[in-house]
Amino acid sequence: MALDTEFGKTMLQLITSRYDDRHWRKKIEKTLSLPHSGVGDSRQQQVFMYLKLELKAYKSRRADPDSWILGGYATKEVIDRAKFQPHLVGEGISSEDVAFLGVDPGAEIDEAWWDEMLVAWFGAPEEDEEQKQESEETADEQPFTADAGNNPSRI
Repeated sequence: MALDTEFGKTMLQLITSRYDDRHWRKKIEKTLSLPHSGVGDSRQQQVFMYLKLELKAYKSRRADPDSWILGGYATKEVIDRAKFQPHLVGEGISSEDVAFLGVDPGAEIDEAWWDEMLVAWFGAPEEDEEQKQESEETADEQPFTADAGNNPSRI
Protein backbone atom coordinates (compact mmCIF):
# COMPACT_ATOMS: atom_id res chain seq x y z
CA MET A 1 0.00 0.00 0.00
CA ALA A 2 1.40 3.37 -0.98
CA LEU A 3 0.76 6.80 0.47
CA ASP A 4 -2.46 8.43 -0.67
CA THR A 5 -2.47 11.94 -2.13
CA GLU A 6 -2.98 13.71 1.21
CA PHE A 7 -0.27 11.70 3.03
CA GLY A 8 2.09 12.27 0.09
CA LYS A 9 1.51 16.02 0.07
CA THR A 10 2.11 16.27 3.82
CA MET A 11 5.26 14.15 3.54
CA LEU A 12 6.67 16.39 0.79
CA GLN A 13 5.78 19.49 2.82
CA LEU A 14 7.57 18.01 5.82
CA ILE A 15 10.73 17.28 3.81
CA THR A 16 10.82 20.71 2.18
CA SER A 17 9.91 22.85 5.20
CA ARG A 18 11.61 21.27 8.23
CA TYR A 19 14.99 20.39 6.74
CA ASP A 20 16.73 23.04 8.92
CA ASP A 21 15.24 21.62 12.12
CA ARG A 22 17.85 19.38 13.72
CA HIS A 23 15.10 17.28 15.33
CA TRP A 24 13.63 16.30 11.93
CA ARG A 25 16.85 15.92 9.93
CA LYS A 26 17.37 12.17 10.59
CA LYS A 27 13.71 11.42 9.88
CA ILE A 28 13.90 13.34 6.60
CA GLU A 29 17.06 11.42 5.65
CA LYS A 30 15.25 8.16 6.45
CA THR A 31 12.30 9.23 4.30
CA LEU A 32 14.57 10.08 1.37
CA SER A 33 16.14 6.62 1.69
CA LEU A 34 12.78 4.90 1.20
CA PRO A 35 11.80 3.48 -2.21
CA HIS A 36 9.79 5.79 -4.46
CA SER A 37 7.13 3.12 -4.95
CA GLY A 38 5.71 4.09 -1.55
CA VAL A 39 4.30 7.32 -2.99
CA GLY A 40 0.97 6.58 -4.66
CA ASP A 41 0.31 9.70 -6.75
CA SER A 42 2.43 9.76 -9.93
CA ARG A 43 3.07 13.52 -9.81
CA GLN A 44 4.08 13.39 -6.16
CA GLN A 45 6.28 10.41 -7.00
CA GLN A 46 8.08 12.54 -9.59
CA VAL A 47 8.57 15.33 -7.05
CA PHE A 48 9.86 12.83 -4.48
CA MET A 49 12.34 11.35 -6.98
CA TYR A 50 13.50 14.84 -7.96
CA LEU A 51 14.19 15.69 -4.31
CA LYS A 52 15.80 12.32 -3.72
CA LEU A 53 18.20 12.68 -6.66
CA GLU A 54 19.00 16.35 -6.18
CA LEU A 55 19.64 16.09 -2.43
CA LYS A 56 21.83 12.99 -2.61
CA ALA A 57 25.44 13.68 -1.70
CA TYR A 58 28.35 12.30 -3.68
CA LYS A 59 29.52 8.88 -2.50
CA SER A 60 33.11 7.78 -2.90
CA ARG A 61 32.31 4.09 -2.46
CA ARG A 62 29.37 2.12 -3.75
CA ALA A 63 28.91 0.19 -0.52
CA ASP A 64 28.55 3.32 1.57
CA PRO A 65 25.00 4.14 2.61
CA ASP A 66 23.40 7.12 0.93
CA SER A 67 24.01 10.49 2.51
CA TRP A 68 21.97 13.60 1.99
CA ILE A 69 22.56 17.33 1.65
CA LEU A 70 20.05 18.70 4.14
CA GLY A 71 20.08 22.15 5.58
CA GLY A 72 21.50 25.40 4.37
CA TYR A 73 21.55 27.08 1.02
CA ALA A 74 21.94 23.97 -1.15
CA THR A 75 18.69 22.42 0.08
CA LYS A 76 16.81 25.70 -0.28
CA GLU A 77 18.12 26.04 -3.82
CA VAL A 78 16.85 22.58 -4.82
CA ILE A 79 13.40 23.34 -3.38
CA ASP A 80 13.22 26.80 -5.00
CA ARG A 81 14.31 25.35 -8.34
CA ALA A 82 11.46 22.82 -8.13
CA LYS A 83 8.94 25.51 -7.20
CA PHE A 84 9.89 28.07 -9.82
CA GLN A 85 10.93 25.72 -12.63
CA PRO A 86 8.55 22.76 -12.32
CA HIS A 87 9.47 21.44 -15.78
CA LEU A 88 12.83 20.38 -14.25
CA VAL A 89 11.01 18.04 -11.87
CA GLY A 90 9.40 15.97 -14.61
CA GLU A 91 7.08 15.90 -17.58
CA GLY A 92 3.60 17.16 -16.93
CA ILE A 93 4.47 18.80 -13.61
CA SER A 94 2.83 22.20 -13.29
CA SER A 95 3.39 25.00 -10.81
CA GLU A 96 0.22 23.90 -8.96
CA ASP A 97 1.80 20.47 -8.36
CA VAL A 98 4.77 22.01 -6.53
CA ALA A 99 3.18 25.11 -4.98
CA PHE A 100 2.96 23.47 -1.54
CA LEU A 101 6.71 22.77 -1.32
CA GLY A 102 8.39 24.65 1.53
CA VAL A 103 5.10 25.24 3.37
CA ASP A 104 5.06 23.79 6.88
CA PRO A 105 2.30 21.15 7.20
CA GLY A 106 1.29 22.32 10.68
CA ALA A 107 1.78 21.53 14.33
CA GLU A 108 -0.30 18.33 14.14
CA ILE A 109 2.47 16.71 12.09
CA ASP A 110 4.68 15.13 14.74
CA GLU A 111 6.57 11.90 15.40
CA ALA A 112 3.34 9.90 15.76
CA TRP A 113 2.25 11.08 12.31
CA TRP A 114 5.67 10.15 10.92
CA ASP A 115 5.31 6.62 12.34
CA GLU A 116 1.85 6.34 10.73
CA MET A 117 3.32 7.51 7.44
CA LEU A 118 5.96 4.77 7.57
CA VAL A 119 3.28 2.16 8.25
CA ALA A 120 1.23 3.47 5.32
CA TRP A 121 4.35 3.46 3.11
CA PHE A 122 5.12 -0.22 3.72
CA GLY A 123 2.01 -1.65 5.34
CA ALA A 124 -0.38 -3.87 3.46
CA PRO A 125 -4.08 -3.20 3.93
CA GLU A 126 -5.68 -5.45 6.53
CA GLU A 127 -8.50 -6.34 4.15
CA ASP A 128 -6.09 -7.94 1.69
CA GLU A 129 -4.44 -9.95 4.46
CA GLU A 130 -7.84 -11.19 5.64
CA GLN A 131 -8.79 -12.21 2.10
CA LYS A 132 -5.52 -14.14 1.72
CA GLN A 133 -6.11 -15.96 5.00
CA GLU A 134 -9.66 -16.86 3.98
CA SER A 135 -8.51 -18.21 0.60
CA GLU A 136 -5.80 -20.29 2.32
CA GLU A 137 -8.35 -21.69 4.77
CA THR A 138 -10.76 -22.69 1.99
CA ALA A 139 -7.91 -24.35 0.10
CA ASP A 140 -6.98 -26.34 3.22
CA GLU A 141 -10.59 -27.41 3.83
CA GLN A 142 -11.14 -28.88 0.36
CA PRO A 143 -11.02 -32.67 0.66
CA PHE A 144 -8.69 -34.83 -1.40
CA THR A 145 -10.94 -36.39 -4.05
CA ALA A 146 -8.54 -38.62 -5.96
CA ASP A 147 -9.94 -42.12 -6.35
CA ALA A 148 -7.38 -44.67 -5.18
CA GLY A 149 -8.85 -47.32 -7.48
CA ASN A 150 -8.14 -45.34 -10.64
CA ASN A 151 -4.62 -44.37 -9.63
CA PRO A 152 -2.08 -46.73 -11.28
CA SER A 153 0.61 -45.95 -8.74
CA ARG A 154 -1.49 -47.46 -5.96
CA ILE A 155 -1.54 -51.24 -5.74
